[in-house]
Amino acid sequence: MDLILASSSPRRKELLELLGIPFQIKVSDVEETYQDGLQPHEIVMELARIKSNAIAETNKKSVVIGADTIVVSDGKVLGKPADKEEAISMLTQLSGKVHQVFTGVALLKDGNTHLFYEKTDVEFWPLEEKEVEQYVLTGEPFDKAGSYGIQGYGSLLVKRIEGDYFTVVGLPVSRLNRELKKIMHT
Repeated sequence: MDLILASSSPRRKELLELLGIPFQIKVSDVEETYQDGLQPHEIVMELARIKSNAIAETNKKSVVIGADTIVVSDGKVLGKPADKEEAISMLTQLSGKVHQVFTGVALLKDGNTHLFYEKTDVEFWPLEEKEVEQYVLTGEPFDKAGSYGIQGYGSLLVKRIEGDYFTVVGLPVSRLNRELKKIMHT
């Protein structure tokens, strides 16, 4: 069975490689928008579905995996920062508090869509202004939801997590492995 990852994320590619299943990467240029009023888990599943649908349209015999990750703090969705100031603002907002990371996954096979998500709670240490500025200077925050990457320098900001670490990285591989097994046998 042909497997396609609909993502340009090097982190998702590395995580999917853990499953030991050959796959291709195909990226769509779809606009990642969603309707107002959706809950965080609905947002990530909808965006994952949009990404995978765009690739599945021209790859009908493949299983297409789409994924999306968001950070939610005090009910507010934090996407990727637009600039240095926004990154500093987001990290300052997360300082000393618990926030949630949601990753949604869409699996498309034979015209059928299977959606799921995982949620992980992440607690940051209280951060000093200088610490935030030094982290932003690494450049790491700019392509990541919530302005941090837990697998890199951002790990120094994290006090604890409750849930699946790989959900925070961007692809809950353990759950994905189980869900793929289910749909491969249908």
